[in-house]
Amino acid sequence: MQKLILAAAAAALILSSPAFAQNAQEQLDQRYDRALAAGYKALFLCSAIANAERNGTTRTPESVMQWELTGIQSPLDQIVGELPYEIERSAVTGSLESVSIVYENAAVRTALHKPMDGCKIQPIGFDPGDKRGAPPPAADVPPSREIDPMMLNIAEKRVDVGAAFTQKYGEGRTTVVTVLHKGKHAGEQYADGFFAKTPQRTWSVAKSIAATLVGAAVYRGEADVNASAGLGADENDPRRAITIDHALRMASGRYTDTPGNRTDPLYYGGATVQESMTHWPLIHAPGTVYRYANNDTLAATQAIRDTFKDHPPAEFFAKVGMHDTVAETDWQGDYILSSQVWSTSRDLAKLGQLMLNDGVLPNGERVLPEGWVDYITTPSGPQPDGPLGYGAGWWLINTSEGIPPDTFAALGNRGQILVVVPSRDIVIVRRGEDPAGIRFDFVSFTRDILAALEE
Repeated sequence: MQKLILAAAAAALILSSPAFAQNAQEQLDQRYDRALAAGYKALFLCSAIANAERNGTTRTPESVMQWELTGIQSPLDQIVGELPYEIERSAVTGSLESVSIVYENAAVRTALHKPMDGCKIQPIGFDPGDKRGAPPPAADVPPSREIDPMMLNIAEKRVDVGAAFTQKYGEGRTTVVTVLHKGKHAGEQYADGFFAKTPQRTWSVAKSIAATLVGAAVYRGEADVNASAGLGADENDPRRAITIDHALRMASGRYTDTPGNRTDPLYYGGATVQESMTHWPLIHAPGTVYRYANNDTLAATQAIRDTFKDHPPAEFFAKVGMHDTVAETDWQGDYILSSQVWSTSRDLAKLGQLMLNDGVLPNGERVLPEGWVDYITTPSGPQPDGPLGYGAGWWLINTSEGIPPDTFAALGNRGQILVVVPSRDIVIVRRGEDPAGIRFDFVSFTRDILAALEE
């Protein structure tokens, strides 16, 4: 009996030992990584293919694997390739309805597509056979297909952008470059398999889009950047002092678990904006410390959430002529405007041109407040370390040699770049699918484009 007791005690000791606990934690982490990798793959296959077809072009699963699903963050990069996928299409229209990925035994991650509205990754544990969580069907009405007048308006001087597709600016993988000069088409080139209507995920360029949507709400009188962003449990919560301006400037003072605020549970895990963004505690007084955070941009857009019912992002995109751009949402319908927007190079160029025109469309209609560009490019808040400054949702390229001091940019993961140079009336867009850890030298590229268009 004593030996049995001792054996049981020894077994209990082993089970409670750090080594066993570490092994159990490793197994849990591995399962979670596979669930995230499956969510990543399901969402990217769904969004890349469905949004391309929405625009009147095509992407194959093989193309998405080659570009969007290669060179991604570790350890997902080592997992996505081995995960089988199933694409389900409507028997009536042929449109993509869902993408499902089996990641462990019978466990499945699913992204559902709503026509004209993009894809939504469902929560871990969602049963793809139970479509009660699916978005309601919508009419599959194609966007306008008229010829883009901007791209027929050719600049007097054109520039060769081919160097962006070499290793001159780093070991990135450029998919497209578009350059506008004085509102006219000054240069463009595509990688094989990419075309004018091929959308890509903007990643954090969406943050600058989000700031622009806030500006549109301000112009309509529906928002005030100096008003509270509505964070916190109630009026007694110190987080209620965080304003929309603080959030746009990455200066909310809230804690984030990693630099850059990785939001994998939201982006690939099926968590919602509300549950993943709102709860972070305050550790600095609002407006005193810069810390780049997806959650801050999400807070700014959640502050204007009620305006989206009457003025959704699609309405704004249509006004600007960004017909091939889709803002996607979480599975509960809240826009993930920190990252999850799919857009073409030409559409982003139109956003840049809108900034050059201080929020006035080519037809003379104003959609942003007068002086809005001064607001977003004024570094009135705390600043990041390093060569770049930060305004309100836009990066400031104002200390680089050979770059005009009024230059600003929208920058996103994997080499998504939109550069606006007001003093030279130039917009530069570079899209890519750069491997993790690889940086495209957009400052040098911008400098060379400016030199080539020197008057």
